[in-house]
Amino acid sequence: MFDEIMEKFEGSPSQQAVIRLLLERGFSVNEEGRVVSGGIEIPYTGIAREIDVDRRVVDSTTDVILSDPELQRIFTNISAIPSLRDLAPVLDLTVMTVEVDAADESGIVATVTGLIADYEITIRQIISEDPEFTDEPRLHVITDEELPGDLLLEIRELPFVRRIEF
Repeated sequence: MFDEIMEKFEGSPSQQAVIRLLLERGFSVNEEGRVVSGGIEIPYTGIAREIDVDRRVVDSTTDVILSDPELQRIFTNISAIPSLRDLAPVLDLTVMTVEVDAADESGIVATVTGLIADYEITIRQIISEDPEFTDEPRLHVITDEELPGDLLLEIRELPFVRRIEF
C-alpha cells in the first residue's frame, strides 16, 4: 500500500516527504484539506519546517489527497496512537525493538509475546510497524520490567529475528 501511495507522488519528492510525515505521525487530512491530529489543526508552516519544504508543498499535497478518492479514504481516517516508547526511560519501562527478516509473515507478534508471557512479564504496549507503510518495520515491546538474558537469547534465536536492540 505504501508503495502505491508513493507512486501517486513519484514526480514530487517534496510531496512524498509530506506523505511520509503524515503517515509516520498519524496525521490526517480533514474535509477542508487541513492537516489535523484528532481535531487539532497542524499549521502547514510547522509541517514544512519539519521536512524542509515550502508550505505550499503541504497545501498542494493535501489538494491531491482530497482529489483522489483512494487517498482521501486513507488520509481522512488516519489516527495517532500514543506510544510509551519514548516515555519508557521516564516511566522506568523497558523497550525491546525486534527487527525481522520478513515482517509480513504471520505469527511474529504472537511468538514474541508468547515467549515473554512464559516468563510472566507484563507487556504494557506492543507497536508493530506496518510493512506496507515503512521500509524497515520493527516490533517494539514495552514491558514493566527488564527482560532476562535467557528470554533475550530465546527471542534472538527465532528464525525470523534479524536483530534485537534496547
